[in-house]
Amino acid sequence: MRIELPPRLPRTSAAVLVTAVIGSLGTDVRSDWYRSLRKPEWQPPGAAFGPAWTTLYGLMSLSSARVLDRMDDSRERRAFTAAFGTNLVLNAAWNWLFFTARRPRWALVEIVLLEASTVDLTRRAGRSDTAAGTMLLPYAGWVAFAAALNAAIARRNPPLAPIRRTGTADPRTP
Repeated sequence: MRIELPPRLPRTSAAVLVTAVIGSLGTDVRSDWYRSLRKPEWQPPGAAFGPAWTTLYGLMSLSSARVLDRMDDSRERRAFTAAFGTNLVLNAAWNWLFFTARRPRWALVEIVLLEASTVDLTRRAGRSDTAAGTMLLPYAGWVAFAAALNAAIARRNPPLAPIRRTGTADPRTP
């Protein structure tokens, strides 16, 4: 049995890989600031995030390639590509707002936009290819969960949370 991969998979995979790299460059879970934040008890362990995102990024790549390969209408393909690109930009930007800018409330606004974009992308994919739309459902669910987690962290911490370990550090300074 031969499995045939969608021809556009290398392109969608490259776009998703760039997103993952840019997002990871803006992430620092080892910073004193992040470690000092009050987080809910239901936050998954840090080790869960890598496998979860690897799986989701793989599904995003495959789903989007399937959709783009099935679209005959170039206008429809451009619209899906724009929606996919917007989603990837929002996906990478969240890390920079939350971890680098240290603004959980700004990141919360941004992740709500990311979830709206993800739902829209899932809807567009499902209209073109039911299996592709189904592949994006875990991503939509994870982003909704991440939004709830972001909201819980924002609620538990002051807008410019000082680092509690030293008691004097201001997160606005490098």
